[in-house]
Amino acid sequence: AFITRLYAASTLVLLSHYDRQTMTTRWTAVLLLVALWAGACKLKDNSTASGIPAPPDVAAPPANALKTPSGIAFKILTVGLGRAYPSRQSTVTVHYTGWTTDGKMFDSSVERREPITMKVTSFIPGWIEILQLMVVGEKRRVWIPSDLAYGNNPSPGDPAGMLVFEIELLDIK
Repeated sequence: AFITRLYAASTLVLLSHYDRQTMTTRWTAVLLLVALWAGACKLKDNSTASGIPAPPDVAAPPANALKTPSGIAFKILTVGLGRAYPSRQSTVTVHYTGWTTDGKMFDSSVERREPITMKVTSFIPGWIEILQLMVVGEKRRVWIPSDLAYGNNPSPGDPAGMLVFEIELLDIK
């Protein structure tokens, strides 16, 4: 309301449109700084240090999780409307987030806001298996045993032990 009255008053003083815009912008900035100083508002925190919070069942698959013969447990979070399933030769586009069972996020295309596109066989064995069971639009939470992930003694930078992923299949080519 103050800015509106300020703008209206500036038209009476015969300021140019550019001068009124500049004055309004400067007063808005001043008012924002005063509000920040007084604690009336806060700046949005865009830091990603904490990552995406782990789901509550990250430590172990729940009793109602489905299991594949190889030992991968999963829950369907969003039912996909696609009809086709990717094959080993397919290229897929996915969004995903991965956590260790202690709740530490180690990677996320969701956080980067950029899905990845790769050939199905380029993923870890657990992903290769689970992707072939999904349709476009489907989102699953998946518990992958270490022998189908990076193992218990992975390369530097890769997580060890059972891993938990939320995978959303966006496209199949």
